[in-house]
Amino acid sequence: MSKRKVVFSCTDCAAESPKWSGQCGECGQWNTLVEQTLSAVLNAPNQRFAGFAPSSAVRKISEVDITQVTRIPSGSAEFDRVLGGGLVPGSVILIGGDPGIGKSTLLLQYLSSLSQQLPVLYVSGEESAEQIALRSKRLDLKGENLKVMAENRLESLLAAAVNEAPSILVADSIQTFYSDALTSAPGSVSQVRESAARLVRYAKQSGCCVILVGHVTKEGALAGPRILEHMVDCVLYFEGDSSSSFRMIRAIKNRFGAVNEIGVFAMTEQGLKDVTNPSAMFVNRQGASKPGSVVLATQEGTRPLLVEVQALVDDSAMANPRRLCVGLEQNRLAMLLAVAHRHAGMSLNGYDVFTNVAGGVKVSETGADLALLMAILSSIKNRAVGNDLVIFGEIGLSGELRPVQRGLDRLREAEKLGFKRALVPHANRPKGERFDLEILTAKRVDDALAIFDSA
Repeated sequence: MSKRKVVFSCTDCAAESPKWSGQCGECGQWNTLVEQTLSAVLNAPNQRFAGFAPSSAVRKISEVDITQVTRIPSGSAEFDRVLGGGLVPGSVILIGGDPGIGKSTLLLQYLSSLSQQLPVLYVSGEESAEQIALRSKRLDLKGENLKVMAENRLESLLAAAVNEAPSILVADSIQTFYSDALTSAPGSVSQVRESAARLVRYAKQSGCCVILVGHVTKEGALAGPRILEHMVDCVLYFEGDSSSSFRMIRAIKNRFGAVNEIGVFAMTEQGLKDVTNPSAMFVNRQGASKPGSVVLATQEGTRPLLVEVQALVDDSAMANPRRLCVGLEQNRLAMLLAVAHRHAGMSLNGYDVFTNVAGGVKVSETGADLALLMAILSSIKNRAVGNDLVIFGEIGLSGELRPVQRGLDRLREAEKLGFKRALVPHANRPKGERFDLEILTAKRVDDALAIFDSA
């Protein structure tokens, strides 16, 4: 009888160590090493290290025929936008998100639609077939040809996939599956890694599009090792506030399209519906403009998006005033307050500063700097900037306004929604194209604040 081999795997980076220690030697995280027992069957190279795809001859890149790569439309323009144009045969897609945000609902909707023309298979390790059927009936889906299976054992899943030969296979979720080749519990590092590796190998060899559903931790990262994200072709994250009906899917990694592309959906009684004009949804222009609220023209992938940035500045009763960001970068706020103090003479040492992006949108680009600072100035002076003004621009540490990418696209989006004025960096001013907008430009942050004071 072979001796059991015990290793300690890091839950963050999947690095292995022969003995336990408090800190992972690879990624430096503390208390992330967990004990894993490997079976002797893993030493068989034919079972664990089989090739991902059939071998092929060496060719020049100019000789590779790319006309054979055809995408499968999912039936949703927003979902296809995030994917880069549709599902690619042989690809592996990982979808993550908080519990109850709509991952299973979204996939069940699209599989029901695609089952009318393609063989599809939905395998759930968390729900029974009866539960899936009840959800389908509640959403009034027409999926008579949709095949479902409730199974946790990986070998049974692969056997059913080989027998059914689906064009699209969904495994919901990857943390619930286990392989007989390992003795560890489902959800462990080794089980997640082995299950994902064998499903990736099946996708590459069969040409089936495999969609994996992953759980998300409290920190917002996909549960399991980060190696899982490196193995797949596309990583999508569900975003949105559970109290809101709007959901967003963001592409974090995509080998077949642009990253940071987003798709916007609305959760209804009939499931998730596409939102074709998200800028109009996130910007509230009803009534008079309020102090501390400005409209930002941001860029998400290839899509310009208008969102409302809000700020509240109030007297602080604490020795260390609070700085709170929702939907924006916390460190970026601290930097902007320092720049405003040094280069614009605006001191907020005795004030609490709270900032928010309405609608649950997360903005990470630096093009939101100018809009955030103008919202803070509007709040502290208790004077509205007007609901016909759109703002974007990056602020440097020396107080200069730096240009942002795709500035003309942002201006076109603002013009389409009826805005009349735009405050942008001087380098982003339109040079050839004419807009039905009054373009206000500034080279430095103090110039931009002076424009606000003179308005």
